[in-house]
Amino acid sequence: MPFSVQLYQAIEDLDPKLKKVMMDFLGEVDLRLSSTITREDFRELKDIVQSLAATTKDLAEAQQRTEVRLEQLAEAQRRTEIRLEELAEAQKRTEARVEQLAEAQRRTEARVEQLTEAQKRTEARVDQLAEAQRKTEEELKKLVQEHRKTREQLGGLAHTVGYRLEDEAFKALPALLKRDLGVEVLGRLKRDFIEIGKDRYLEVNIWGAARHDGMECVVIGEAKTQLKKGDVDVFVQKADQVAALMPKKQVRVLVAYQASPPVQRYAREKGIALYFSYDF
Repeated sequence: MPFSVQLYQAIEDLDPKLKKVMMDFLGEVDLRLSSTITREDFRELKDIVQSLAATTKDLAEAQQRTEVRLEQLAEAQRRTEIRLEELAEAQKRTEARVEQLAEAQRRTEARVEQLTEAQKRTEARVDQLAEAQRKTEEELKKLVQEHRKTREQLGGLAHTVGYRLEDEAFKALPALLKRDLGVEVLGRLKRDFIEIGKDRYLEVNIWGAARHDGMECVVIGEAKTQLKKGDVDVFVQKADQVAALMPKKQVRVLVAYQASPPVQRYAREKGIALYFSYDF
């Protein structure tokens, strides 16, 4: 029996496998109905077929929607795979960066360890230097003490030598001054302190009263182991200071173990009588 055009069009839109099943089914129905179906049955069957055609159309439309959805899902799957590939690549880069950072961290830790070890060596060296410095300071302290003792000894020796020269001068100068300058020493020569103010005194190595050309005067002098130009200037200042306090004629004398020729000339130009230890 012939089927409607709508049924065939609906079958045409089906999936090939489903389409074949439907065509086989309709052929079998047509074969059976052609020999046994009545008109009333045919009408019922026609209604059924029309309902089946509508259902088939619905199935075809659902199939189309399914295919569209499947295509969309396939496209989404492709995008997901691309995104996963991108994420995988990013993960590789991240892992490579993490490895680089880990390697840098290892190098940093190794460097820190080296610096820590160097710091320990530096601190040990500083401790050694501090200990050496402490020992050096102790040695310097000992040397300063020894130097102080040496200076004290030298000072004492210098005083001893100076005093010895003065002692010899006290004995020899009266005769020498009488012979060379016509100065007569009255009494004896001595070391003395001359008051220059309240509780202020000026030490004089050689001091004594004298007479020259019938006039009273004073003998003032200094004794130096090695006479220098500066010593001459200091002595002149001291003698002038005494003269300001005691306005008497002065016989200025310097006594030394030695003095260079320029210093000798300088002293005599200042009006100072100069004698050496070998003159005594």
